[in-house]
Amino acid sequence: MNEQLIIDKTILFVKETLKGAEGGHDWFHIHRVLKNAQLIAKGEKANTLIIALGALLHDIADSKFHNGDETIGPKKATEFLLSQDVDSAIIEHVVQIIKNISFKGGNTERTFSSKELDIVQDADRLDAIGAIGIARCFNYGGFKNRELYNPEIAPNLNMNKEEYKKNTAPTINHFYEKLLLLKDRMNTKTGQRIAADRHQFMEKYLKQFYAEWNGKK
Repeated sequence: MNEQLIIDKTILFVKETLKGAEGGHDWFHIHRVLKNAQLIAKGEKANTLIIALGALLHDIADSKFHNGDETIGPKKATEFLLSQDVDSAIIEHVVQIIKNISFKGGNTERTFSSKELDIVQDADRLDAIGAIGIARCFNYGGFKNRELYNPEIAPNLNMNKEEYKKNTAPTINHFYEKLLLLKDRMNTKTGQRIAADRHQFMEKYLKQFYAEWNGKK
């Protein structure tokens, strides 16, 4: 099994599949997650092929763009990897990463654990915070035609999985309902280090946002 060839073919598959995707969940998101994962993996003992395939395929069919259906992504990934004659154990591991990587409100327990999942999950979460995370957050809010901010709508910090999926609150609320929570939920030391810096940037941004909103700056 030529691992680099499989990775290269997976990249082409993902690029083609995600043509025209929402800007926060497009090929460039996948590419950043892959680079984040490869950076984190340098300090960990883990299977680099599984990490690469998990990063590349983790959002191949994000449920939020498929009426909440969480089965489409694992199915598409499985079909593609089978077509490339990838070992069945690797396919199963990658599918488990896809099934367990998502935040889902932060109150859902993972049903699978591995170092590779830890790494890819950290890589994906890093792309949700910091400057990129802010850009993605507002891009998606605009995509869903949500308010930027509404002082009368407080963040909901105790959502279950279904409430989180159906949430239509203003974009600023998402900082409190997810983005600011991620720093303390990183799995690896490298992820924690990078997340701490990006978290500080978001806090500084929010301080500036409220100052401008209230006409103080």
